[in-house]
Amino acid sequence: MATVDTLPPDTNDIPSHNRIEPGSFPLPIQPLPTSTNTKSDNPKATVSAWIQSFNEALSKNDIPSLTNHFLSSDSYWRDQLCLSWDFHTLQGREKIASFLSSPNPNEKSIRVKSISLDESSAINEPRHGSIGELMTVSSFLKVETDVGSGGGVVNLVFDEEESKWRAFTLFTFLKEIRGCEERVGSRRGYGYETEREGTCWGEKREREDRLEDGEVAVLVLGAGQAGLAIAARLKMLGVKTLVVDKMKRVGDNWRNRYASLVLHDPVWFDHLPYLSFPEHWPVHSPKDKLADWLEGYAKFMDLTIWCETTIEKSTWDDVKKEWTVNLTTTGVQNGSSKNTVIHPHHIVMATGHSGEPNFPSHITGINSFKGTLIHSSRFTGVPTVPKYSKHAIIVGSCNSGHDIAKHYYENGYHVTMIQRSSTYVVGVKTNADAMAALYGQHGPPVEIADALNMSLPNRVVKTLNVGATKMVGKVDEEILKGLERVGFKLDGGVDGSGIWMKYLQRGGGYYIDSGASQLIIDGHIKIKQGVEVTSILPNAVQFSDGTELPADDVVFATGYQSMNTTCAKIFGTEVASKTGGVWGLDEEGEIRGLWRDSGHQGFWFMAGNLMLCRWYSKILALRILGVEKGLC
Repeated sequence: MATVDTLPPDTNDIPSHNRIEPGSFPLPIQPLPTSTNTKSDNPKATVSAWIQSFNEALSKNDIPSLTNHFLSSDSYWRDQLCLSWDFHTLQGREKIASFLSSPNPNEKSIRVKSISLDESSAINEPRHGSIGELMTVSSFLKVETDVGSGGGVVNLVFDEEESKWRAFTLFTFLKEIRGCEERVGSRRGYGYETEREGTCWGEKREREDRLEDGEVAVLVLGAGQAGLAIAARLKMLGVKTLVVDKMKRVGDNWRNRYASLVLHDPVWFDHLPYLSFPEHWPVHSPKDKLADWLEGYAKFMDLTIWCETTIEKSTWDDVKKEWTVNLTTTGVQNGSSKNTVIHPHHIVMATGHSGEPNFPSHITGINSFKGTLIHSSRFTGVPTVPKYSKHAIIVGSCNSGHDIAKHYYENGYHVTMIQRSSTYVVGVKTNADAMAALYGQHGPPVEIADALNMSLPNRVVKTLNVGATKMVGKVDEEILKGLERVGFKLDGGVDGSGIWMKYLQRGGGYYIDSGASQLIIDGHIKIKQGVEVTSILPNAVQFSDGTELPADDVVFATGYQSMNTTCAKIFGTEVASKTGGVWGLDEEGEIRGLWRDSGHQGFWFMAGNLMLCRWYSKILALRILGVEKGLC
């Protein structure tokens, strides 16, 4: 008898390859060093002295001296495009020295040329800090490289054995390429430029939308938050970009989902580049408000977007280093279509961090079902029915599964959730409160919060989150105990490290509780735990324990396959076979495949939640600009 045991374990709208598997490194917990002595009466002087000595070693290309500025093994240099055109987290002096010494004919010396204090605002001042129980002196940095400038954060720890300050963590990231700075702030236009060119702004935008100003350098597939973020970054860097989307309107990827959908992350975490949500925006964005915001964002950022457009064919020319892409746009006029051929140097696939739905079409009897049987990606809501007059079964127990189960209950259905493995649960307010120091009403500016959020290596973050997860669990203790009483199986995340690392290492496996947990505890949503679906009957579902349940509606919230599956569907297996794993972590603790080299020249993956899209859109845009300028 056929089963669905090939489905991922309760990853609910999460790609199956996000599970820990070969090629996705199961990041171990790394203990923190054990120094508690700050010994600094003047944090600024302490950091300045460390910087001066560090720069002296840089100027001499003295790698042994340079690595001596870090703790021996318990130290990290995390870098994004300053040391190389990739992401790296180098742990310990040996790894740092080995990387800096690696023979590279295109890089005869260390690309970072100097660092300095970032004194652009009072919030950047060097200060005493802590990472867990480890006492530090921390500072924001400015970074100069061979191609441009960047920023950074350093956390110094007092090495008691040698009575010296050394780096526990150093984070460096590229912010701009020299001579190609973003057209924002003091570099913004005056608004009269189009008049001098003999036209007006509206006419100029129409020309851009019709691609009359020459070939685009970048084609972005997908006009969700990922596609819009990278398009906006490229626009500000002067890189001609076209975004295409199969939907009728920008924002339809959210607009067309079930009516009750609300984002679980708070508004302060979710701003897009350049244009933050207004002060009146709700803490958690309803999906229709977000959809309208994305549509407005595309207009305000002057992005060139073709909706109702699909890629019919694409080929890569390895000699010319460009794509030939055939596009078809429908609904142009009176339902007609338009065919366009473009030759971009880059394609950015921004169709969401998931691939094709994991829908068990092979299951025995699935075609005999008389009710509605769909994957969660197709769920748009149900009408109200007389209470308990119909039965709904939801297979999957993470965010979408809970939201859909709650929606069914509130519309009168008898609801059963099938929980096949375990789930990490955290209250929506608890989660927001835990983020509030960085992303909250009284948190720092978003660019500061993002730099701090990115500054710690994921190994360190995972270690810190083990303790934080225990504290969060105490806040939600009553709900969690209630769930366990009714047979809902809980976990603490990967190695007890909570929600963020589960997101990075598995891509999901959690529920941010916005009300469904109490419905489960009160018995309004029934739980059937630890079973698989074995067959579908005309009006029921059978399970691996030999039982069956009546069903009018069945929703499989069973996740998605890898982004590579959608890549293969659109661009062919030859392109997809050259791309590596997407999502999960590599051995250095960096996310695989996204926002960096995919494995196929001129092809990039762009995805993630709003915060990740905001940050990494800048990094990917600079990476693409580097290629366009012949720097990498």
